Amino acid sequence: MYSFEQLKIFVAVCECGSFSAAARQLKRAQSGVSQAIANLEISINQELFNRDKNTPVLTEKGRALLPIAQSILHQQKYFDQKVESLEREHEYELVIAIDESLMNDDVLQILAALADKFPVTDFEIITTSTFDVEALVKKGKAQVGIVYADGELKVDMDFFTLGYVRFLTVVSPEHDLASLPVVNDAALKGHRQLVHRSSKRKELWFSYGISSKLWYANTHQTLMDLACKGVGWTIVPEHSVMSLLDQNKLVALPIAHEFDGWFTPMGCLVSRSHVFGPVLEELLSSLQAISQKKPPAHH
Repeated sequence: MYSFEQLKIFVAVCECGSFSAAARQLKRAQSGVSQAIANLEISINQELFNRDKNTPVLTEKGRALLPIAQSILHQQKYFDQKVESLEREHEYELVIAIDESLMNDDVLQILAALADKFPVTDFEIITTSTFDVEALVKKGKAQVGIVYADGELKVDMDFFTLGYVRFLTVVSPEHDLASLPVVNDAALKGHRQLVHRSSKRKELWFSYGISSKLWYANTHQTLMDLACKGVGWTIVPEHSVMSLLDQNKLVALPIAHEFDGWFTPMGCLVSRSHVFGPVLEELLSSLQAISQKKPPAHH
């Protein structure tokens, strides 16, 4: 019968690219790593690696079994974290990373309730771009991240949908685009676009630059401030821009291909490298309680 340790070594060899590199990562002798792989192959009666060359190459059967082995190890780690969390009263610190435009009253109310219920837990709130939030969770620097979801499967963190956000294309009322009854792509490309871009120069998949003239900022608030000054047009969350629309400092453009705006899901990322204690459990439960499972209807 194979063991968790053998699966761990199998995955390490695949990720490191060689027995020697895996041995260094696992702080084991290379002979021990080679023997563990050999024992695993015997126990499951399958050849996992082709050893004809200096570098081991996964066989077709090895490639088929690798994602299953990775999944088993993830589940074991989750089980161990759950057991550890049951033995602790609460976490001493909780780091939450949030896309700067998704910090709203609902989230603040949840955090305020946690402050009352867990007074000795220290909270750190980091507001940044969606891409930077995901990187913080992936690296284990934040337990929870609230982001705009791109629909990709996250293999190294957990994810659930919180709801949907409508994005609007806006400009100053004095801007040339504001006078058009319908705005098409050609019209947008002819004017300066204000684009959201992260510190790593990544653009959101639904509001990337299409114009020949581009300005960039890493917060939606800065984009709106620039648009108010007539610098260009931009795509921003409806909930963030509503007060400026009401004050007629900005107007929403009737985009030909997105007349009702662009709906994109928002979601919660959860690190797998941290203990699941009662504070984190309470936070996730509260977030799920306010989530919407389908996008709002178009008007």
